[in-house]
Amino acid sequence: MKLKNPNTQVFVPDGVRIEDALRRTTHLGIGAHQDDLEFMAFHGIIACYHSDELWFGGVTCTNGGGSARTGPYASFTDADMMAVRQREQNTAATVGRYGAMIQLNYPSSAVKSATDPSVKDDLKAILTETRPQVVYTHNPADKHDTHIGVVIATLQAIRELKSNQRPSKVWGCEIWRALDWLPDNEKVLMDVSAHENLAAALNGVFDSQIDGGKRYDLAAMGRRRANATFFESHATDKTTMQIFGMDLTPLAQDETLDIVGYVTGLIDKFKADVTQKLGKRLGR
Repeated sequence: MKLKNPNTQVFVPDGVRIEDALRRTTHLGIGAHQDDLEFMAFHGIIACYHSDELWFGGVTCTNGGGSARTGPYASFTDADMMAVRQREQNTAATVGRYGAMIQLNYPSSAVKSATDPSVKDDLKAILTETRPQVVYTHNPADKHDTHIGVVIATLQAIRELKSNQRPSKVWGCEIWRALDWLPDNEKVLMDVSAHENLAAALNGVFDSQIDGGKRYDLAAMGRRRANATFFESHATDKTTMQIFGMDLTPLAQDETLDIVGYVTGLIDKFKADVTQKLGKRLGR
């Protein structure tokens, strides 16, 4: 597998050959930052955790150099933070029994660029080598520009594959914007009730962010619990932890679909639902 970025790191926790580790991948998470996979793609991680046939592979696109830092990390340089965050991500890969962990180590500016194809090209190479059944990435209604850069690059990479090489499922997940607004029949429901201890362990690996000023660990678990409870108003909870996803499979399978139109169409459905409920009570 040839990648454009010479700074890419590939880590295989169980030590098998890189080629073999990549080819066994069935579930692939593609995130912008170190810790994104653990927060948004936990469904794939636990699907593979106890299996010898299913393997989770991770891709982190940025180098971690622009991370926020306070407390014990306040004096860390960008180079220091990059080293810490990359080490934390590999630790999470070991704890979660990932089949492989790829850190592309691009600066955020490259990921957000509308004209630089490097990230897209590297993701295409990874997807060609891994041939996953399921891909987890950011959702295109996320408010973080780097996350948007990753999901666009991911969709563009998949669209350049032959149709028989594309994943059967592509799901956009929650981080910097929840997906509770999606109409219920449009939500991908990911039950992550199992292995709550593993979730806490994975989230807690990223001390540079948590002790550095952001309680992502508590926030991610709180959102999952809220999703499980507030999903249905007239029924008892069917899960204790749930992640919502946006189904991006149509965008991955049909390159003629407009990405912006697809997402705003879902927003229009949300608007129509709110309008109908309010109008009904107001007699309109």
